[in-house]
Parts: sequence; C-alpha cells; structure tokens
Amino acid sequence: MKKKKIELPDVVLESGIKVKPIYGPEDVKDIDFKEDIGAPGEYPFTRGIHKYMYRFRPFTMRQYSGFATATETNKRFKYLIKHGQTGLNVAFDLPTQCGLDSDDPLAEGEVGRVGMAIDTLRDMEDAFKGIPLDKISTSLTINSMAPIMLAMYVTVAEKQGVPPEEVRGTLQNDILKEYIGRGTWVFPVEPSIKLIGDTIEYCSKNLPKYYPVSVCGYHIRESGANPVQEIAYAFLIAKAYIQHVLDRGLDVDDFVPRFSFNFDIHGNLFEQIAKFRAARRLWARIVKEDLGAKNPKSMQMKMIAGGGGGGLTIEQPENNIVRGAYYALISALSGTQTMALCSYDEAYTIPSEKAAVISLRTMQILLDEMGLRDTVDPLAGSYYIESLTSELEKKIVDMMEKVEKKGGIVKAVADGYIQNEVAKQAFLLEKGIQEGKIIKVGVNKYQAEEEEREIEFHDYKAEEAEVQIKRLKKVKKDRDDSKVAKALKELKKAAETDENLMDYVIDAVRAYATVGEITSTMKEVYGEFKEPVRL
Repeated sequence: MKKKKIELPDVVLESGIKVKPIYGPEDVKDIDFKEDIGAPGEYPFTRGIHKYMYRFRPFTMRQYSGFATATETNKRFKYLIKHGQTGLNVAFDLPTQCGLDSDDPLAEGEVGRVGMAIDTLRDMEDAFKGIPLDKISTSLTINSMAPIMLAMYVTVAEKQGVPPEEVRGTLQNDILKEYIGRGTWVFPVEPSIKLIGDTIEYCSKNLPKYYPVSVCGYHIRESGANPVQEIAYAFLIAKAYIQHVLDRGLDVDDFVPRFSFNFDIHGNLFEQIAKFRAARRLWARIVKEDLGAKNPKSMQMKMIAGGGGGGLTIEQPENNIVRGAYYALISALSGTQTMALCSYDEAYTIPSEKAAVISLRTMQILLDEMGLRDTVDPLAGSYYIESLTSELEKKIVDMMEKVEKKGGIVKAVADGYIQNEVAKQAFLLEKGIQEGKIIKVGVNKYQAEEEEREIEFHDYKAEEAEVQIKRLKKVKKDRDDSKVAKALKELKKAAETDENLMDYVIDAVRAYATVGEITSTMKEVYGEFKEPVRL
C-alpha cells in the first residue's frame, strides 16, 4: 500500500526566513566554531559579552516608571527598590519630552499623564530624594531633551556629594529613532546629532561609568518594523553617532565602550534569541573591522532587552502575564545585561503597583527558580539556533547595505525613507493579524465570547498638574532671574558656534532655568524639525 505523502504547512518567520521542520549537521557545515560562535566573553561575543554572564552577576532589573509629579514618582521608585528592583528606568511626560514647561498652553491635559513632569532642577532633586545615586543606576528615557536631563541628573548627584566618576546610568539620547518611531523631536536632524555628540564627548571626559547613548531598535520595532529592520536601522544609527564623534577627533576606544542598545522582544521565541546572538556577533565585527577599534570592550554589544508593549493585547489581558514571562525568558536566553519587562496592563494604562511587581517577580523567578543563572548560552550548538543566527546576520547586513545605497541613515531619516519602510511593514503586520495569517491568541484565535477585564486603571489626576504648575511658579519666584538670563544668554552664544553646549546647559540648570526656557533658547539658533511628507 502506497504511503500517503505528508503535506506540512509552510512556516515563515517575520524576518522572511523559511523554517525547515528538521535541522541537522548539514545546516551548520559552513559555520566555524571559533570564528562564528566562540567562547562567552570573547570576540565575536556571539555567546555573551561576559565569560560567566549570570552565573557571576544577574541581569539588572529595571522597570520603566514615572507619572504625575516628581514627588509621586519618587514614591514609586522607592516602592520598586523595596521589592528588589536593582535599577531605575525613568518615564517623563510628553511636555517634558518635547521641551515644554508644565504651564505652557500646549502642555494642557498632558502634564504628568504618561510620565513624570520635570520643569526645573527642583523637580529632579525631588525625584531622587533619598535615593543614593552612587548606589542606584538610573536610565533616563529622554531624547531631544537629553542634554538638559543629563545636566539635571549630574547636578543632583553633585548635590548628593557623589563624585562624577561614580555616577552610573544610561541616557537614551537616540534622536534618529524619534524621527522614525515616536515623534518627540524638537530640533532639525543635524543640530540634534550635534547635541548627541556633545553629551557623548562630555561623558567620555567627565563621567567614565555613564552610558551617554542607548540606541533604540526597540521603538523602531514597536512602530511595526520586523526584527531585521530593528537591528539594521539601530546599527546604522549607532554608526552615524559614532562617526560624528570620531569627526570631533576622539578615538573610537575613548567612547564606544560606553555605547548601549535598547531592543524589543515579542514574536517567535527562537527568532528573537537568534536575532540577539546575530546582532552581538555583527556589532563586534562592525566595530573591529569597520571602525578600527582595538579595545575588546568597544566590540561588546551592551543591551537592555525586555518585553515590548507592542506584543501585548487589550483582549484577555491576563494572557499578557504569560507573554511577559516568555519575553523575560527570551531576554535571559539572549544574554541581556539589563531587563525591563513590560507589565500586563500596559495595553490599557500606566502599570499599577500590582502589575509592576508581577513583572519584577517574573524576572526574579527566572533567576532564582528556573535555572537561568546556571550556565551561559545554553542554546549554543543547536542546529536550528546556529543556522538561524547566521541567516539573520546575513539579512541584517543586506538591509544595512540597502540603506547605505540610499545615501545613509541620516539622509534616509531626514527625507522620510526609513519612516515609510517601517510604516509599510506595520501595515503588513496588521493586515496579517486581521486576516488571521498571523495568530494572536485572544484576538483572532481562541476569542472569548463575553470578556470580563479586571484592570486597575491608573487615574489621571488633573489636580496633580495644578500642583506641578504651582511648584514651577514658586521656583521662578524664588530663583535669581539675573543668573537665569545670563546663563541663557551664554547658552545661545555658544549654540551659534560648534562649541560643546553641556557646560552651558549645566550652568542654566543650576540657575533653575526651566526646560522650556532652555529649549526656546536653542530653538532660536537651531529652529525646529519639519516632518517630511511621503506618499
């Protein structure tokens, strides 16, 4: 009797790679163990940037938090630290992100809504009151306003008596991804890159333990990009920033060791793990071969990787707890240095204390119960993982070369090409979900007929905005206006040259100039970005 031929459905990953049902030695025959995989902590760092990884030191747990006033946010910071969080990740409200003071008419209704409001140094002082900045590492999730927030953070550390060489943390400070994926830009592209150069140069000379940039493939992916685009665009952006600083005369090994990346996790588990292994290897090769670095620390891809809110669903929100656990597992198996795990209610609201602690406990369970600290890169040598890692690396390189042929990432962002490519990919993703070709449990498969959603919504309190505005008015009343005027005048004068602005911004911050005043001063010189329109 003739056997019936088995027809298996095709499996194609989001990156366009077709997955075979079985992998074997023939799929890794072109992979050289020493050159392509190697040992953990050694070039090309495919298996991790440290020899013993979590066996020696667990990943930093850094939940994204911040809302209302600095005082309210300070309470949440202390709550998370009390429950075992080992680093802070600060959310700023939209007015702060866009350089607007809380009393600006354009800020109405948004003060403290999606993050904490910061108008002056006084707010930053209150946000970190009772939190020792020489012991807690802080990530400042801010971009166009990065020089101002860094200036405030450095000044708070100074007031706490923390020497500059002991200040630790990370400044997101990735403006090119803002043009692509978020929209909190202020200045045009070229002066924005110049300001990033200012912060990198300042940190390389003054804050040796501080990371002045966290290049964010995360937000590009959350905007709809596939995993290949996420890594390719992030690496091109990083190279653009590095080249700008090299043009200032700094050596690559003077500052690239303090570069970091923020990446996204949602989707196919194996694709995500292989994505990070491929990215680590490719970044090492880029920095060594293209940029000429000699220091192995320059070649290490330091990253924060946690679950992306884009993978969460409004439908059946408790399923997001399960998704978050898998995202954390992926992040750990991928060799991250820091994990910031999304909370299950993020599809609805600012995470509640309960949801934030569930995410924190998820990470702690991984470390202390599931054996994720036992050995480094346990998936190394898998026929599938190693084959997929190599295929993804090739695809990322091809994508980077495609953008370079368009004139490079800065031009491609300035004229809207990258934004258009991400938008097209986002459309295809949504179309796939709507047509049922891309499965989302609870959305287009296993739906509940009548769904009860028990979600604790974060209450936006308009009275908190009023409190913030009163605080701002008091600072303006108490400060020395002549010092503010002098500092802003000097800042404008420096902005009209190629001089590094960080010292001038710090002087303005110390005088309690507001975020809006400092931003307006720079706008007078730099102007504002106008979004390109592509049809």
